[in-house]
Amino acid sequence: MERAARTGVIKFGGPTDLIPSSYVDDQQQLVGFSIDVADRITAEISRIIGKPVKVLYEPEQDISRLIERVQRGEVDMACGMQFTWEREMFSDFTIPYSLSGIRLLTREGGIDGSAESLRGRRIGVMPDSLGDRTVQQLQPQANRVPFNAVDDGIQALLAGRVDALAGDSLVLGGTIQRHARSGYRLVPEKAFTRYAVGCMMPENNPTARNLANLAIGSLLQGYLNNEPASTELVGKWVGPNGIVKVPIDMIRAYYEMVLITHEQIQTPSASTTSN
Repeated sequence: MERAARTGVIKFGGPTDLIPSSYVDDQQQLVGFSIDVADRITAEISRIIGKPVKVLYEPEQDISRLIERVQRGEVDMACGMQFTWEREMFSDFTIPYSLSGIRLLTREGGIDGSAESLRGRRIGVMPDSLGDRTVQQLQPQANRVPFNAVDDGIQALLAGRVDALAGDSLVLGGTIQRHARSGYRLVPEKAFTRYAVGCMMPENNPTARNLANLAIGSLLQGYLNNEPASTELVGKWVGPNGIVKVPIDMIRAYYEMVLITHEQIQTPSASTTSN
């Protein structure tokens, strides 16, 4: 907070190839769900310290290195991060704004996601990722094929060089949608592992974390209240008309669950903002 007040910037870090979290669009602009959340957090911090603060985004494709940089305080915050208890031991997390899990992207009629269906099959993974470890534990006899980027794995899947790609459900769903390809599906129906998605920051920054939580909580409450700006922000990334198709009822149920474990936030309703 002191550095933000002094420099006028907050350093956010993360990949630039994860759809719909953070990626470079066709206009060569960095966009995504986590980028919009970062803007919301920065606006809240600007309001509290009484001066404009802007986002300085530092690309970091290597998630392990990103986590280390956050823990050392070289990056103030990283949004779109998967919560794990191991990561929580050495860093702090905000409340989540999304829910995802590890699944497999494969062709229709192919692998069904069972352990037996993976035996001897070529499964694309990001080395040492949650998807990689999940496949290794589920079926040690699967042939894990490493890729440094999700899009590289997608290209291999489209070309038939791998039978499936393991990873984050939202990212896999968003990336295949961007390629406008049909005939692919995520398996199994229920994710192998589910986790919250939020923002990670160095430990012992309670004021910054509280303001980030307030910004995210206001977004979630605004969505539940049908507040236009919040529903538009969330809906363009996840939802019936978003990059990743998710039923509205599912989003609302998750946001209600997150807020009920903390506190409801008073935000304008759709009827109020329209008057």
